[in-house]
Amino acid sequence: MTVQQIAGRVTLPPAPPATPGAAPSRGPAFADLLERAAGRPVALSAHAAERLGDRGIEFSDALQTRIAEALDTLDAKGARDAVLLGPDAAFVVNVPNRTVVTALAPDEMRDRAVTQIDSALLL
Repeated sequence: MTVQQIAGRVTLPPAPPATPGAAPSRGPAFADLLERAAGRPVALSAHAAERLGDRGIEFSDALQTRIAEALDTLDAKGARDAVLLGPDAAFVVNVPNRTVVTALAPDEMRDRAVTQIDSALLL
């Protein structure tokens, strides 16, 4: 395939004719991508694991599921770094890596600024 530049415009040669009866060539369906992403686990950074222990925050299966669902929602909206606010704790997460970066207990949330985030979500 060659690309030509004519009067400042880039033109591509015409696409080859489609084979009769063949499905158009496209990437994976959105539903397939969503299904694959839904099962992706949530990772804990070493810092977050230490903070969970220090602060007595239980990282239960139910909480992991809620965080995974929140990450799916944030990812669909294009978020990169977010704070998840729950009734028992707050979590700073990196959305593309699906990683909990740190955790804050409720008593630490008052008068505490969370910086370098682009999104927030209530759990």
